[in-house]
Amino acid sequence: MSFIAKPKVAHPSLPRNALGLTRRDYEGGMSTLCAGCGHDSVTAAIVEAIWEMSIRPEQLVKLSGIGCSSKTTAYFDSGGHGFNSVHGRMPSIATGAISANRDLHYVGVSGDGDTLSIGFGQFAHAIRRNLNMLYIIENNGVYGLTKGQFSASADIGTKAKRGEENRQPPVDPVLTALTLGGSFIARSFSGDKEQLVPLIMAGLRHRGFALIDVLSPCVTFNDHQGSTKSYSFIRENYDAVVHADFIAPAQEITASYAAGEAMSVAMHDGSRILLRKLDPSYDPTDRTRAYAYLRSRLAQGEYVTGLIHIDESSPDFHEVSGSSTTPMNQLPYARLSPGSEGLKKILNRYR
Repeated sequence: MSFIAKPKVAHPSLPRNALGLTRRDYEGGMSTLCAGCGHDSVTAAIVEAIWEMSIRPEQLVKLSGIGCSSKTTAYFDSGGHGFNSVHGRMPSIATGAISANRDLHYVGVSGDGDTLSIGFGQFAHAIRRNLNMLYIIENNGVYGLTKGQFSASADIGTKAKRGEENRQPPVDPVLTALTLGGSFIARSFSGDKEQLVPLIMAGLRHRGFALIDVLSPCVTFNDHQGSTKSYSFIRENYDAVVHADFIAPAQEITASYAAGEAMSVAMHDGSRILLRKLDPSYDPTDRTRAYAYLRSRLAQGEYVTGLIHIDESSPDFHEVSGSSTTPMNQLPYARLSPGSEGLKKILNRYR
């Protein structure tokens, strides 16, 4: 972990966007995640995307729940609005905020634990309501803050830090979103900035709920039994005089591969994941074929990456709910308050 304050000085030659702002203007606080964490690569991709889109910092709303992933919102766009909600309840907060003001950009960052376990119900209803937001899942298959238990996205056969093997089938957020009628569904890898940045930009421009499931390795829980440098070995063989912890630095994992190709990527613990980038001829508007394609590739042990499905005809949250086109903080008091007679009519509807 680092507690060093991020320097405020920016080089005068840094490129500027249409608003005259540099990337530094879209950064947040110094990350306290482990060195080499894939989540920091996602942060960098978000900064790059909102800088390129020339979004005014105060026009962005950052929302999160609980977990390593949910700390991400503190690391970008320090000039934006932020809300760190209760575990798994970020979609409820987002629903209220989006209802009150449709003129802002909403980015929710969550994890596989926050989304697919305690927050699974909220996640499902956010998709069903087609909320106007970008929802990023930083998916590493473990509970990092509570020392690496299997999360709901851990694959069958995955071995944990202590060697136990997961035997329960995973929840796949992409297949789940396809089943629930998601209107923008994508998957990427934190080390593939070339693919991830344009997906984030497309998600921010999408009218409705945009999901990006980002495979983001957890560097801390990839050490293995038998290593003399592992946490378990050191704790068993040394007498610590003070309580301390140290996360070994590691190199960021990156990947570069062409559309239509598959690439095997080595994780920090020596395991491998197989990524397949969608072919240009793939049709993301056909939900049924997208589902079948994903299932067939998963059966081959491959994670398909790219824009998997998009449906621009699906009515968004505002169309269905009839929310105000004017932000509520700009409405006159007379429209916000029903008055005593109006309140009586409302109460009578519930009697």
